[in-house]
Amino acid sequence: MTQLIVGLGEILWDVFPDGPRFGGAPANAACSTAELGGDAARVAMVSGVGEDPLGSEALAALQSHGVDVRAVQRNRWSTGRVDVEVDAAGLASYRFAEDSAWDHLTWNDELAELAAQASAVCFGTLGQRRPESRAVLRQFVAAVSPSALRVLDVNLRPPYDDDLVILESLELCNVLKLNDDELPRVARLCGCQGDAAEVVGKLADRFQLKAVALTRSSQGAMLLVDGQLSDREGQAVAVADTVGAGDAYTAAMMLGLLAGHDVDGINAWAIQVASHACSVAGGTMQFPASLHFRP
Repeated sequence: MTQLIVGLGEILWDVFPDGPRFGGAPANAACSTAELGGDAARVAMVSGVGEDPLGSEALAALQSHGVDVRAVQRNRWSTGRVDVEVDAAGLASYRFAEDSAWDHLTWNDELAELAAQASAVCFGTLGQRRPESRAVLRQFVAAVSPSALRVLDVNLRPPYDDDLVILESLELCNVLKLNDDELPRVARLCGCQGDAAEVVGKLADRFQLKAVALTRSSQGAMLLVDGQLSDREGQAVAVADTVGAGDAYTAAMMLGLLAGHDVDGINAWAIQVASHACSVAGGTMQFPASLHFRP
């Protein structure tokens, strides 16, 4: 059965020193999900782009990966962009343009229908930096079926990393994905102490989460699903950059959870997928057939 998976939030262009590349965490996750899932997943994006050339190019980029763009709204604001700097280790830092098209979503019947059909929705905190899009995002998440995956990718991007938004988003989700830089912040906000595995377990208990994923860059990832923990090391890879690697992990995790795969199998596959993403420049990419989803 084909599952509908929705990326919800920012669409933007990552402007690297050598030129722009399509991006935005939920858009990256949507593209990777469509690439990996093939016929097993229908993937749609809910966001906004401008009536400008970058908006048209963003829609074309999504479609090139197999993402449905009918719920991407076009408006009078500029398509989002972020200036990216990559250090010698391939780690990226970001500076976001203000007041972009994805900040100005509006609710409509099409979004309500899409939410009702969704088996999973992936959202973050950056897409909630303005009240308009925050309200639409939360209305969408609240409208999905109680059995659907509501995946929060914390994805903290200062200065758009408001503590209240983080806490309120944790109440909305039933799957949490965060990295080892974000874990201490979330742990502090929630009053959770202990080592990484203990904090992951406490977050799952406090917010009644089906799954919690902790990605640790080259050190691998930890995945807790329904009380079962998988803790795996990373894979050695020549790093082009780390942009989109966490989003690729999220894509694989969503597909694995929807299929009911075992926790260690999901984690092992998602690490392989994220490692491949690190070997490719930019936030979206194709994947070798060996990494494609298998029901």
